[in-house]
Amino acid sequence: MTGTFRPTDMDNVGDDDNDDDNTCTACSCLPVLTLYFLWGWPHFFHAKMMLYKLVVLGDGGVGKTALTIQLCLNHFVETYDPTIEDSYRKQVVIDDQPCVLEVLDTAGQEEYTALRDQWIRDGEGFLLVYSITSRSTFDRIERFRDQIFRVKDVDNVPLMLVGNKCDKVTERDVHREEGYAMAKRLACDFIETSAKTCVNVERSFYQVVKTIRAQREGLRAGTKSKPKKDKKSKCLIL
Repeated sequence: MTGTFRPTDMDNVGDDDNDDDNTCTACSCLPVLTLYFLWGWPHFFHAKMMLYKLVVLGDGGVGKTALTIQLCLNHFVETYDPTIEDSYRKQVVIDDQPCVLEVLDTAGQEEYTALRDQWIRDGEGFLLVYSITSRSTFDRIERFRDQIFRVKDVDNVPLMLVGNKCDKVTERDVHREEGYAMAKRLACDFIETSAKTCVNVERSFYQVVKTIRAQREGLRAGTKSKPKKDKKSKCLIL
């Protein structure tokens, strides 16, 4: 007589006194073990995935939300709706390594300066976004950079300068060369993007992750972040 295997019967496996009532063979256990393996294995990997916290900063209307939603939800938001704070998560693979990006889309308006300090404290890497069609948004980028350095108080914060809306060629007000020059001055990476046409969107976020990874590896190797000093970093133009 062969009984139905239940998890509670595991205590009886190998007990000769109970063989007549509850027989558990390798074959009867296999479906249960297989189900556990298939359910548990992905969760094991998910738990081991590295999390990267990215913060998108810049003036209102430069396309921070559009870039974030294009990355995380794969569509373009045409209508501008001022954001106070929105957080998105996306599982991606960068350089053959799976990871989770937590992207914080922030308000660009001046009245949220105090809140911005908290956003900066929580972030590991930052995208400083301006619109190539608006010189005023470009001119205010350094304020955001200065706020990051003041709050973090280290000299090696992963930054990416992003000139968004590069699809609007006829409306360009900030030349690419000016973006290069600012990136060199700020000692950070630089790229031009279009949330509308999905140009360089992933690349801009992924490069920040690569910089964070390199920094983490340096910390594991014993290289500590030091207080701010007048120190130049390598500028990567994408």
